Amino acid sequence: MKPGTIIGLILIVLGVVGFALGGFSFTHKEKVLDVGPIEATADDKDTVPIPPILAGLALVGGVVLVAASARRT
Repeated sequence: MKPGTIIGLILIVLGVVGFALGGFSFTHKEKVLDVGPIEATADDKDTVPIPPILAGLALVGGVVLVAASARRT
């Protein structure tokens, strides 16, 4: 398989996932209090939205790459 086809398929998958999920979230520990031997932490949840225009561009770019790669053969 050609590299253009592989990259195109990856972009198509990322575009579809971007439209389906709309973003992703992750959790990390944050130190809240640190006084001598006493330490307190809290879980902090952050969300990273994926703009629909970015997902659309990835999807269209992937389709173009796959089509261009198929046309050359």
